Amino acid sequence: MQCAEALRVQAYFDGEVDAVSALEVERHVERCPECRSLLGHLADTRARIRSELEFPTAPAALRASIGRLLDQETRAGAREVAARAAGIALFFLVPAAGNSVFDELVSAHVRSLMPQHLTDVVSTDRHTVKPWFAGHADVSPVVVDFADQGYPLVGGRADYFDRQRVAAVVYRHGAHVINVFAWVAGSPTLPEYTTRSGYHIACWKLGNLQYCAVSDTGWDELQGLTRLLRASGAADTPC
Repeated sequence: MQCAEALRVQAYFDGEVDAVSALEVERHVERCPECRSLLGHLADTRARIRSELEFPTAPAALRASIGRLLDQETRAGAREVAARAAGIALFFLVPAAGNSVFDELVSAHVRSLMPQHLTDVVSTDRHTVKPWFAGHADVSPVVVDFADQGYPLVGGRADYFDRQRVAAVVYRHGAHVINVFAWVAGSPTLPEYTTRSGYHIACWKLGNLQYCAVSDTGWDELQGLTRLLRASGAADTPC
């Protein structure tokens, strides 16, 4: 017989539950092998389906229309609107390879939410977490505990995609987990903000590293952490 919580687990996977319900589902999954298996199956199925889909580029007319809108907004001085339009343009124009990266990021984030998958090294001390990556990932990411700002450091782990050992630094904000992935930057250029399957993704580059933060928390909350990380990374990067 199917577990009575199966439908709520599916809603959780689709990002359709509130923070309180999400925490309840996570606790239930820790105790229920059937729902834990269901969550893993959903993540694998989504990743497999998307890996087989084609992502055609936007038609030339659409690209031209977006370009004209951006020019008009820039001339009008509406910087915030222009930034959002730029994000939309990049979303349409980013190559299929970029979409594949987003699929891998979301799949890695979802896998991490399963019991015993979130961290390989558990610590709120950056001097413990950052050195751990030296032997387990191909990069050394920015690691800072922002507990005073509402983003406590949980730990870190190594993930694998894009043929790299990717570093994942884990934070919490309230009941939400935020995974910050870092790997050697390549092409294509990723849009700064996008959403996949209900998960928000914020991306930026620092030196030769590509960073992407993934979570089901709100945009304002996710951007709050990315601003802290970008400022800390810039301060640590030699001029």
